[in-house]
Amino acid sequence: MTAPLASILTAPGTNRDADLAFALQLAGFRTEQLDVRQIGDARQPLRDSAAVVVAGGFSYADALGAGRLFALELQYALHDTLQDAIQRGVPVLGICNGFQVLVRLGILPGAGQQAALGHNESGQFECRWVRLEAPSSRCMWTSGLTDGLDCPIAHGEGRFTCDDTTWASLVTNEQIALRYAANNPNGSRGDVAGICDPTGLVLGLMPHPENHVLAHQHPQHSRNHDGPARLGLDLLRNGRLHAIA
Repeated sequence: MTAPLASILTAPGTNRDADLAFALQLAGFRTEQLDVRQIGDARQPLRDSAAVVVAGGFSYADALGAGRLFALELQYALHDTLQDAIQRGVPVLGICNGFQVLVRLGILPGAGQQAALGHNESGQFECRWVRLEAPSSRCMWTSGLTDGLDCPIAHGEGRFTCDDTTWASLVTNEQIALRYAANNPNGSRGDVAGICDPTGLVLGLMPHPENHVLAHQHPQHSRNHDGPARLGLDLLRNGRLHAIA
C-alpha cells in the first residue's frame, strides 16, 4: 500500500522542514515540501494530501511579527484550498511558527474568536525541553497520548492569550489539546501548549514533536531517570492512522 502523502508548507526562514520530513516519514508518511511562493504555480495544490503540516522556524525573519507574512502569503495562495482540505477530513498540523500562522489565518481557534500568541512572559527567547500532558479533548492528533510528550521548545512569541469568551469556548468544546505539565515556559493562559479547532482535525502547538522522534534525541536518554521517553513521534503517528482509516 502506498504511504499517505503529508504536504509540508514552507516559507523563507522556516528551518524545521527537513526535521519534519524525517519525522513524518518515520511515522509512515511520504512527504512533499511546498514553498508558499510557488503554490500559485501548482495545479490543484493539496489535492493528494492526506495531511498538511505548516513548518516551524522564523518565516520571513518574523519581521512584522511571528508568522504574519507567512499567514498573508497563505491567505492569498491557499486559504480556500486549505479550508476545502479540512472539510474533506484532511488533518492539519501547525508547529511553533506554524501555530502562529494558523492563529493569524483564523483557522485556530475559530472564526470570530480573539486569541493570539504573544511575547514570552520572561521577555526572552526560550529554548529548553518541556513535558506536555494531553487532557481529554476532541483533538485527533493527541488521541490516546495518556502519558503525554517530551518535546523541545524554541520560541520568543509562544504565550497563548485570549479573551474570557474564547477561553470558555475552548474549555467547553474540549479544544485545549496540550498543556505544559510543569514549568510553563512562556506564561500561556492555563498552561496551554496547543489547541485544536472545533473539528479536532487542526492542531497548533508551540513545542516541536518532530525533534523527539527517536529516544536518543532527548538529552537525558541515557540516564532514564524518569521512565521511558515520551516520543513526539506518537503524535505524528496519530495523523497517519487517521489518514489511512
